[in-house]
Amino acid sequence: MSRLQADAPADLWVPVTGSLGFRGRRHRKAAIGMLLSQANQAAGAAPKPGGGAFAWILSQAAPLLMRRAAGRVLVWVWKSDPELLVVMAQLQEATPQARTARAMMPMEYDDTESFPNPFLGVGEKLAMPLPSDARTPPFATYTWDTGSHFVTVTAVCADRERFGTVIGAVDAVARTIRVADDLRVGESPTVLRLDPA
Repeated sequence: MSRLQADAPADLWVPVTGSLGFRGRRHRKAAIGMLLSQANQAAGAAPKPGGGAFAWILSQAAPLLMRRAAGRVLVWVWKSDPELLVVMAQLQEATPQARTARAMMPMEYDDTESFPNPFLGVGEKLAMPLPSDARTPPFATYTWDTGSHFVTVTAVCADRERFGTVIGAVDAVARTIRVADDLRVGESPTVLRLDPA
């Protein structure tokens, strides 16, 4: 099974993936709270008083959900300010439906630049420090098409003014993303081995 790997410096990032129980709890809750707040703002809804409790519940469930994703999802938060920046890497099978959905994205998503990754080749980067809708938080997406899968990295920032100061660190993590396959010794992706009948 294919899964993602990356190298995020521990002095800058706290991994949410794999942080069960009390480990990383504060960072998980802050990141989820920030995302919920941004989603409410984008939808034009007023913040709900129970948002903190909901964020806590999600922060407890998030690692279990990501563990079930079996390495197809990796998430980090900015260590010095977890409510500022959340980064998620995702591995998605390149089905015809996924390709159609990508082709139908809004026009603003066509304004991409080439972004090289030593493991995945040249992909696309879209940085939106000032989205057209003022309710949308600044974000950046990075995408690579491996033929069989899409590898996507999405970064969401809570502060438009600080977006430019952290995007370089997101670039650095995105350059370390790679796809690993679980293979038995003596096998390769191009060889099909059949058990004796």
